[in-house]
Amino acid sequence: MTTEQFARMEHAPGFLAALDQSGGSTPKALRLYGIGEDAWESDEDMFSIIHAMRERITTSPSFDGSRILGAILFENTMDRMIEGRPSARYLWEVKEVVPFLKVDKGLEAEVRGVQLMKPIPGLGPLLARARANGVFGTKMRSVIRLADDEGVASVVSQQFRIAEEILAGGLVPIIEPEVAIDSPQKAAAETLLKDALLAGLDRLGGSGKVMFKLTLPEEPGFYNVLVDHPGVLKVVALSGGYTREEANRRLALNAGVVASFSRALTEGLNASQSAGEFDAMLDSSIASIYQASMT
Repeated sequence: MTTEQFARMEHAPGFLAALDQSGGSTPKALRLYGIGEDAWESDEDMFSIIHAMRERITTSPSFDGSRILGAILFENTMDRMIEGRPSARYLWEVKEVVPFLKVDKGLEAEVRGVQLMKPIPGLGPLLARARANGVFGTKMRSVIRLADDEGVASVVSQQFRIAEEILAGGLVPIIEPEVAIDSPQKAAAETLLKDALLAGLDRLGGSGKVMFKLTLPEEPGFYNVLVDHPGVLKVVALSGGYTREEANRRLALNAGVVASFSRALTEGLNASQSAGEFDAMLDSSIASIYQASMT
């Protein structure tokens, strides 16, 4: 983390590109990109194919720091190269895009309407490796499906506990307690979550700023108190399964919140597209998400 990266995250316009599909979500991402599971024989083959997709995105003329503020990488991506440079260094040194790293290892089974994160063994060494690669911050995801007081409290407690470790390791954590968009209690779950996040910030005190990655809320401006909180560097929104059009519509209703879209960012991209077609589609996607982020 550098002071220049911190200043960009705090003041520069733009949004985050979520390029962190892991083992569980990669096959679906590739299928949407036009590549079926018969295209690989091993996980290594699969990760090489999706890295080629990510490399095509990040090396596109449309993808740079003028509209893309940061990018979230999967660990496997951080360990690979883009145009002869380590991926995170390529993003920052060539594109002026601030690199983040997904550090969670997936989700536990649902209990009390939520899914906690699985244990993260070797987090300390991973953070050290991320710092050595020029990574600015991290991201970790939990899921909330029901408005259960104890369930939501357990998600937020786990997130902040690990966030403190990440801050102590010299990186900025993105706390992502995703509220499922198909939750039958979505608005009520969001109320519980906001209260829990504010309490977590109070407990954190002045030990460092965090970021939040949150589902677009039912009530416009619902997370303004987090956007304005002195302990929060940035609030970003996940697309969560909404189409890009719907995600952008909802995002534009939440001033101060910027996108951190994955599937909505890559919607419409296809492996069979020519370079010109691919760049035009990506440029259109980036432009629409940027506009919604700046509203």
